[in-house]
Amino acid sequence: MHKILDGIVNVYRFTGYEPALTLGSGIGDWTYARASAWSEETHRTVLGIEYGGMNDALYDLYQFTKKEEHLKAAHFFDEEALFERVASGDKNVLNNRHANTTIPKFVGALNRYLTVGDEKYLDYVEKFWTMVTERHTYATGGNSEWEHFGEDFILDTERTNCNNETCNTYNMLKMTRKLFKITGDKKYAKYYENTLINAILSSQNPETGMTMYFQPMASGYYKCYGTEFDKFWCCTGSGMENFTKLNDSIYFKEEDGITVNLFLSSEVSDPDLGIRLVQEADVPAKDTIRFTVHPLNTDTRSAKLRIRIPEWAYETSLSADGKTVTEENGYYVIHGVWNDNDSFSMSYKCKVVAKGLPDCDTVFAFSYGPLLLSADLGTENMIDGSTGVDVTIPTNKIAGNEFLTISEGSVKDFMANIDFHMEKQGEELCFILRGTDRELTFRPHYLKTRERYGIYWYFLDANSTTGDGSDIQQKRALEEKRREAILDTVQPGYGQYENDDFHAMEERDSVGATDEGTSRYAKPNGSFGYHMKAEENAELILELHLLREDNGKLLSVCLDDEEIFRKRLHYTGTLTEYVVEIPISAEIAGKHLALRDHESGIKVPSLYIRFRGSWGEPSARVFGFIYLLRKWHE
Repeated sequence: MHKILDGIVNVYRFTGYEPALTLGSGIGDWTYARASAWSEETHRTVLGIEYGGMNDALYDLYQFTKKEEHLKAAHFFDEEALFERVASGDKNVLNNRHANTTIPKFVGALNRYLTVGDEKYLDYVEKFWTMVTERHTYATGGNSEWEHFGEDFILDTERTNCNNETCNTYNMLKMTRKLFKITGDKKYAKYYENTLINAILSSQNPETGMTMYFQPMASGYYKCYGTEFDKFWCCTGSGMENFTKLNDSIYFKEEDGITVNLFLSSEVSDPDLGIRLVQEADVPAKDTIRFTVHPLNTDTRSAKLRIRIPEWAYETSLSADGKTVTEENGYYVIHGVWNDNDSFSMSYKCKVVAKGLPDCDTVFAFSYGPLLLSADLGTENMIDGSTGVDVTIPTNKIAGNEFLTISEGSVKDFMANIDFHMEKQGEELCFILRGTDRELTFRPHYLKTRERYGIYWYFLDANSTTGDGSDIQQKRALEEKRREAILDTVQPGYGQYENDDFHAMEERDSVGATDEGTSRYAKPNGSFGYHMKAEENAELILELHLLREDNGKLLSVCLDDEEIFRKRLHYTGTLTEYVVEIPISAEIAGKHLALRDHESGIKVPSLYIRFRGSWGEPSARVFGFIYLLRKWHE
């Protein structure tokens, strides 16, 4: 409904076609009538569901209709409690929140500011943007793992095969563009450029035009794309839109001039100023960007041109003969009267720089100019799998040794001189890492399609055998071992991952929630359950995530109707969320195994795992994700 309404309003916006506004107004009336009848409980439920940008689309509609009902309808989709929690800056406000449910809410909040002028909504969005980009964002500009935000500044730990949902990036750029237009703050232009190149351009297979859902941040995986006829995801729709918007944030109009934010060969005409500006760029292969001005109607025109000074350049200069050039807020500003074919140029130098992650001081990614680099890891044995609503993901990781020991000195000194150790191969944008026990070749990440890659790598001091390096190696080795043991996962409380054809939730009197992370519980006498992919003749582990505040509640777990676990919870630790592992012997599993149709087109062994409430009380909540694994530790 959000996308339909948004499209209809835009038809009217760009064409003035009155029947489109009439239709959109009718949808607004219907939405108001429905939403105004919600109970408080229903309203809370709606705010916890992935409803896209309903508030954003309704504010757009109100701008044209001025109907009070449409404004009120938009307000119903504003989650004020979330806005205020984010504005507080508290720790881990976004932890366990579904990212692409949350980001569009703030896009809508920004439109509320633009529509009615309430300054606090701009404050909400600016603080949210800062929180996401500083606490939850990778070097690509993308965010999230398995579609969810994690704890603040925990990024290395959450590098998997399911990071950086492309829809999140789409909505962050939509928000960022508007924030720049409102504030003119250069930090938004910096984020936009990095994310456009390294996440959006990186998300399409140029041979097919198909786009990605996830972009793995764990080294050794590869990109997976949709297909033309049977893989239509949310990220297929926003992916199509992304590639219609490549030019929409290169230039911005000022009253007395033009601002240039992105460095791409292009041109823009401004009839009000009476000029056409042509840009010739090949960044970062060529070290000079050339601009030429052409008046549209008369011999000369007066205009002020603002050229962003790129943060990725360690040295820049601007040459504009006969014009006054100043620097203001990170921009070169050129004042003057322009004749036909007047030109100026910006020269720059760039080098390889290292980018770390906040939860590990020995892991680094690398960029050259605005381009993120990733190491070539070949095409061996790339086996696609699927998750959720048949989303294609890479299943097997092949990275080799991710812990690189440097030949001399400390990691700190090595990274301070990384441009020396990354040997550029002539004019080609290709770099060979020298000075470690493993030689790697790095190229621009956005150019990679169907090949394994490594963005982040661990570095150890010369002759390092103990200490932090070993601790990290052991930790990552255990994480990899667990990850490789996962047979299936399902997300209780989040509909699309419960109701897909394979997991096919069966429930009676259960309650799902998505407001503070996702969870589900069974009411008294109720139950819910999922079909999960298993393995024949294997010792299994059912991994459940539970909440400390459910202490005292009963948890009953069954295979079909056979109870395999029954316990009243009594967690004595300090964590808000904790893990319980339930062993399932090969003998017990074998009694319940059934073959079930999988998205792959073959039948796979499965178990029906069911959670029950008791006769007089509800069950404890199952929180976050349920994992079924082959036994991977003693």
